[in-house]
Amino acid sequence: MKKTSFTLPTENDPVFIIAEIGKNFIETEDERPQEEYLENAKELIRLAYESGADAVKFQTHEVEDEQLPVHIVAPHFKGADRHAWVTRNTKITPTSFFKELKEYAEQLGIIFFSTPMSRKAAEKLDSLGMPLWKIGSGDIHDHVLLDFVAKTGLPTIISTGMTSVEELDRTVSYLQDNKISTAVLYCVSQYPAPKEAFNLSTITRFKNRYPHATIGFSDHSHGNEVALVAVKLGARIIEKHFSRDRELWGSDHKTSLIPEEFADMVRLIRAGEYQDVDATPYLGDTKRELEGATSEFRPYFNKTLVAGHDLPKGHVITMDDIYAMRPRMAGGEFDSHQTDELIGKKLSSALKKYDAFATTHLRQ
Repeated sequence: MKKTSFTLPTENDPVFIIAEIGKNFIETEDERPQEEYLENAKELIRLAYESGADAVKFQTHEVEDEQLPVHIVAPHFKGADRHAWVTRNTKITPTSFFKELKEYAEQLGIIFFSTPMSRKAAEKLDSLGMPLWKIGSGDIHDHVLLDFVAKTGLPTIISTGMTSVEELDRTVSYLQDNKISTAVLYCVSQYPAPKEAFNLSTITRFKNRYPHATIGFSDHSHGNEVALVAVKLGARIIEKHFSRDRELWGSDHKTSLIPEEFADMVRLIRAGEYQDVDATPYLGDTKRELEGATSEFRPYFNKTLVAGHDLPKGHVITMDDIYAMRPRMAGGEFDSHQTDELIGKKLSSALKKYDAFATTHLRQ
């Protein structure tokens, strides 16, 4: 499918403002008809457009190659175990769901895209013709996903909420070696993130460390002050969760801006009034390790490499044979960035689907 032309902002371009709708079209603990989710999502797109956002972003799941069937409850959302939550998201968002939302957004004149949470999710979105990719903090180590994304050649935004500087260097190098236009968003994976959690001098650090990348900020704090400081320090992309009501049921409503707040943030950015915000409380230290290196979410959202289907003894492993699956805490010898250590190796024993790869399975 022909891709929509999109270019990441440069220093001289207006700040690119993303309303992160994510999964906020889910508003109730009880399951609802798909038509209701679709109408919720369209309403959020309309409100984001009216609030001045440049783009709306969703999140796309395919449970088969994302979440192992084990009972895990993430620290930020006690409302559902991860497998049940991802299964619900997969069921209610077939390709037709995102197709209709994309067409609706285009009719309004706002950019539509989504974060794929796995390779299969990316394949689903790619069939619709995405203008760009966003890779979430928990997936920037996932080379099964990154390999697919890189082959599309589309601009790619990555977040840093669950990564170290060394790991981030590896991912940025991987994308740029593949000639992918890249944006790096400083992010603190706390929900909500308190003022003292931020080290916004990291934006300056990223600008110096990754001179060929666009630098931005993905914000989970309450209010808009931290985002305004980020723009003052040079962020050219601002991503902020967006909801109709912070009291609704779901994983991200409580960390979102509601429409009138989002519109106020957009107004302050467009008018240049962020220059009046005091950056001092948020600056921190340019030499400090990223918060993501020790994030409590890493064991829940990072991935391990497993067999994507039954594999016979003697089989030579290809990328298509590999799934990168959450949670990392489930075990497994190979982290999701270690695909090169498996591809081309011959199996010394048969594997069942979802068996974790191990060096003992590889013929020496």
